[in-house]
Amino acid sequence: MKSLGLIFFFLTCVMSAQQNTAFDSLKLKGVEDLLVDDYGNIYLYRNKDFSFTKYDSLGKQKGKLMLTLPFKIQSVQNPLSIPSFSENAQELKFYDQNLNEIQTVNFRQKFGFIKMVYAEDLQQIWLLDESTKRLIQYNFRDERIINSYPLNVDFENINDLLVFNSQVYLLTADELLICNFKGDKILNIPVNQGRRLRRENGNIHVIGRNTVHLFEDRMLRIIFEAVNSQIVDKNSAAYFGIGDHKLYLYPLNN
Repeated sequence: MKSLGLIFFFLTCVMSAQQNTAFDSLKLKGVEDLLVDDYGNIYLYRNKDFSFTKYDSLGKQKGKLMLTLPFKIQSVQNPLSIPSFSENAQELKFYDQNLNEIQTVNFRQKFGFIKMVYAEDLQQIWLLDESTKRLIQYNFRDERIINSYPLNVDFENINDLLVFNSQVYLLTADELLICNFKGDKILNIPVNQGRRLRRENGNIHVIGRNTVHLFEDRMLRIIFEAVNSQIVDKNSAAYFGIGDHKLYLYPLNN
């Protein structure tokens, strides 16, 4: 009976921590990706029409993109410069806080076929060139290649890329692969439905379909799980999940 009491207490805490937001089901219909910035703005992507819409925390629309080709938003951690990569167009575009285009970087003339891009800052980006099997460090302001490293991995199923502390993090739906700049595989860890990598200072997070993992001590540790959610994300203050056509917020301090 004591164990049943502990289970009931745990479920009560989880349910009380979950907060329904102001978003209605129409705004969430057909959403296939969710991102949240540290100001509480919500970004929703629909692959059906290649649309990307920004809302404030009250559900008021602040901006919208309608593109003709599929694209991937890398991150909204800097909402003043949001990087978006289209593998089909072989272009990286940056958007401002109102989702107005502020810069385009075209890779067709200078590179083979770019599979994935990681925008490290406002000058440097990292490119996975599938045609040459190389990781390229590129200053797009000066249009200058800084470094190029061999990377003998399967590029086809990579969902996300992150470079940090001289290590390359490659995420697929099934694993997190970590390599050094010599192309050596340092570590690979199984994951379940890996979608996105997120760095917060020195911490690396793996965002899955309904889980958030922290990479720590060469392991992945679940720090958030919402089993009834179809999509989850986090910012520095809370976790977010879409489930049952509703958007829920889970404060970190709970």
